[in-house]
Amino acid sequence: MNSDVQIAGDPLAIPHLLPPVPAHPATVAGFAGLARSLAADRAAWAPLVRYDTTTRWYHRLRTGPGYEVWLLSWVPGQGSGRHDHGASSGVLTVLEGELTEHTEAGPRTLTAGAQRVFAPGYVHEVVNDALAPAVSLHVYFPGLTNMPMHPSQAAVSGGAAAPSEVLAP
Repeated sequence: MNSDVQIAGDPLAIPHLLPPVPAHPATVAGFAGLARSLAADRAAWAPLVRYDTTTRWYHRLRTGPGYEVWLLSWVPGQGSGRHDHGASSGVLTVLEGELTEHTEAGPRTLTAGAQRVFAPGYVHEVVNDALAPAVSLHVYFPGLTNMPMHPSQAAVSGGAAAPSEVLAP
């Protein structure tokens, strides 16, 4: 009996019959893979990094259909404030140094290479609690349009005001 390949031929030899390779990720795993590949290309992002002692530094590294990628630096003591990402999901990848993520579940230390994936409405605070600067990569899909701020955990237990909004990553 003949095999399918013997009958129809090798499907890889007929590229016009194969599904098109997507130009951009379409799944959470795809965006996490994009973040890993960008992280691995140190020569592309390292020369762009700046450190600012007065405020967190950030740079939009890339945009694509429905997503954007941000590069952030953190000097010791800098933090994001407690926030969510509105309607955006995201992937946070630590490129250099160490960051601490604070959530309802407690603090989590993220070292270089660590990734966190989150859905819309995920509330956290990211802080550089270490003694050395840190660099992180953030992929948002859809692109970040708002970043509602939330009261700190201490303020929540005391009854604080409603969240405010900022647009910086």
